[in-house]
Amino acid sequence: MGLWLVDADTLAGGRFVLSPLAETTAALVTLERARAAHPGERAWLDAHLPAYRARLTDDPVTALLVRAALGRTWLADFLTQTPPGEGEPSFEQELARIRATAPATARADLTVSLGRSPLPAVLRRDDLPERLADLLAWVWTETVLPSWPRRRRIVEADVVARTGQVSQGGWAAVLDELRPGMRWLGGSRLQINAHDHPPRAVHGAQLLFVPVTPAAGWVSWAAPHRYAVVYPCAGVLAVSDPPPAPDSLARLLGPARASVLVLLDTPKSTTHLVALTGQTLGSVGRHLRVLREARLVRRRRAGRSVLYDRTAAGEVLVRAQGND
Repeated sequence: MGLWLVDADTLAGGRFVLSPLAETTAALVTLERARAAHPGERAWLDAHLPAYRARLTDDPVTALLVRAALGRTWLADFLTQTPPGEGEPSFEQELARIRATAPATARADLTVSLGRSPLPAVLRRDDLPERLADLLAWVWTETVLPSWPRRRRIVEADVVARTGQVSQGGWAAVLDELRPGMRWLGGSRLQINAHDHPPRAVHGAQLLFVPVTPAAGWVSWAAPHRYAVVYPCAGVLAVSDPPPAPDSLARLLGPARASVLVLLDTPKSTTHLVALTGQTLGSVGRHLRVLREARLVRRRRAGRSVLYDRTAAGEVLVRAQGND
């Protein structure tokens, strides 16, 4: 298995960051593999897959390049650039680092992603980083940027939820649920995937966690300074539409208020709820106030965030109406 040996200071300093490039790379993976994890992703694929395929049909070298970069079991390292550890760079700033990749480095990374198979002759060229960067720029502009405000709200809400998990169950609870194949083994051992790679000592480094809305994920590093885990947003956050409230509950509370109560099966912030419901911040705030006054919802603080979840009475009400 792939292991990172993470000392206590590094884990204690672990932080969540947002990366437009990671979001775009995850979108590229989804487009290339043409597999949807939920109906919302299927709708997005249906809207953008024809144009993506047409672009690669017109550029067979880039089509072969992206297939090689996504590899069989490993993404090419120069594609999965580790996000900076400070601030929030723009997409263009992050993309510039891919364009700056040395051609020899890109070719070596592709050999690894191809499982050490020889690089096809057509890819033995010096413009590979530029070609891949151009494709990522197209994916960003055509498929991600139009929905970036909503995507950003979703990843920000995921960070709030994960921060709440840290306050409740510590880092071990967060790491065990972050992505498939990843879990905290104890004794400074973090299993990051099922690959049979030698353990990596992650000591005195920045440990970054990067949420993305597509159902994709990977790990990357700029050793020895930064290590990153890119992971898909959890559960309901990733889908386009929240689960509908039972009809009887909607009649009792009103559809908008009922939808807020249904979503509070796990702690969520107002930002979280706005992203999921599409309601305005003011509307969500009013619904939460009424639900708190009815003792169906409680409020508590997790660091700088305020989280809401259902009380025991709220749980009984939702379950009773759901079984109606």
